[in-house]
Amino acid sequence: MEFMSAREAADKWGISQRRVAVLCSENRIDNATMVGKMWIIPTTAEKPVDARSIRYMQSKGQKVKPFLKWAGGKGQLLTEIQKYYPFEDGRITKYAEPFVGGGAVLFDILSRYDLDAVYISDINAELINTYRIIRDDIDELLDMLAVMQSEFVPMDTAYRKKYYLEKRERFNDLKVNGDETINIEKAALMIFLNKTCFNGLFRVNKKGLFNVPMGSYKNPMICDEANLRAVSEKLQNVTIVCGDYKQSADFIDEDTFVYFDPPYRPITDTASFTAYTENLFNDEEQIELARFVDDMHRKGAKVVVSNSDPKNSNTEDDFFDNIYSSHRIKRVEATRMINCNSEARGKIKELLISNF
Repeated sequence: MEFMSAREAADKWGISQRRVAVLCSENRIDNATMVGKMWIIPTTAEKPVDARSIRYMQSKGQKVKPFLKWAGGKGQLLTEIQKYYPFEDGRITKYAEPFVGGGAVLFDILSRYDLDAVYISDINAELINTYRIIRDDIDELLDMLAVMQSEFVPMDTAYRKKYYLEKRERFNDLKVNGDETINIEKAALMIFLNKTCFNGLFRVNKKGLFNVPMGSYKNPMICDEANLRAVSEKLQNVTIVCGDYKQSADFIDEDTFVYFDPPYRPITDTASFTAYTENLFNDEEQIELARFVDDMHRKGAKVVVSNSDPKNSNTEDDFFDNIYSSHRIKRVEATRMINCNSEARGKIKELLISNF
């Protein structure tokens, strides 16, 4: 019997060498043998059918959803973004989302595919802390949220407002003066405020303090135990980083699908809400991101970027057409749901930019 190496099998079947090794270790390639530290495979072996997404759905069960409402969340664009998922042929085995936000795309991918490695990051320290606590300390987090729900929901509006403001003040105190010992409480407060504040916004002032007023919800779901436990399970093998998107460069390679969802460029002079953190994302930084996307393209990664379409307000504004001129740009319809001016909500065009 003649044999080939894992690299030769990968080239023959059009998948990664890492994926071949996984298939061998799962006994899915007949007569594959470990010699030393290398797999050798019969030259007559056929590529196994890639059923990872089916196996994952059957073994992992519940589909998960974002645990926060997040301005700019991609739930409504998922059907468009799903068209770009490159995982079906088994060659792309990694996923990176360097502006994770509420994670609508992340959780959709985690619900569908069993990938070798997943990397998420954001510069919002409170957001990333919440992801980590859900992954690492879910029981203590749920205990805190259950208490908040049992206390808050039965109150009348006046007492709810007082309770809300106390929790907001405590969150801001922890945000400014906190340390590692109170991260669980800070994560619980982050979720509580998101579920009870106006429009589910996360907004900070120039001092970095959360300043959104209370919303008017009859029976808010503060402790969604079933989803949070499912999210915790999905995050177990995810690398979670608090930092700039550029830190993802070491993770991204030719086996990676990357989705960039940066703070959107304002489509009008007054629509400048980008205050998810104390830092703003101006045109220079949009251009710098485009250069980074080009760098990841040269690495061989498959990349999708979303942003606002300047042509909503100025048909001659070619800003993104210019900085992403070497990539494909698709205009898709979306709905702006979060705006203090109800007349500014409604159908607009957004951009999906890809290198494939």
